[in-house]
Amino acid sequence: MRPFANERGARMSENEAVGGGGGLVALSEGEWAGWSTWQSDAFEQRAGPFYEKIDEDAEVVCAFRAEARHMNGAGFMHGGCLMTFADSALFSIAGSALDGGHGVTMHLAGDFLDPAREGQLIEARGEIVRAGGKTIYVVGKVCADGTPVLSFNGIIRRITHR
Repeated sequence: MRPFANERGARMSENEAVGGGGGLVALSEGEWAGWSTWQSDAFEQRAGPFYEKIDEDAEVVCAFRAEARHMNGAGFMHGGCLMTFADSALFSIAGSALDGGHGVTMHLAGDFLDPAREGQLIEARGEIVRAGGKTIYVVGKVCADGTPVLSFNGIIRRITHR
């Protein structure tokens, strides 16, 4: 991990700089007021950042704004970015089944449906298909300004820390 200095000149890791301890943090200002973000996840903060909330129908919705840095050479959102977002959304959607615990992605598959473009609002929604024992099955869809761009399904394996 590459160290660098904070505003006081103290050296710190990338994880600490992004928010190494914050967990799910609610935001109260700007475009994402009313949403939360996992500030303790340095990779997702760099890739997105990604946001989540519970909507008026009690459904988990995850989102981020497509930026130039998310685009591929053709000017469309990079497929790897969409899959990273889908992987993040997988865990947000499965949150109730994880019940505060942890898990790892056992399987993630996606079908690309349409390109996403810079400036669009990228949203993911889905549902738990089955949860029992150590596995949670999720299906979902990612939309760009309401147009489906990726359908995905995944399996999470619950884990315990030793």
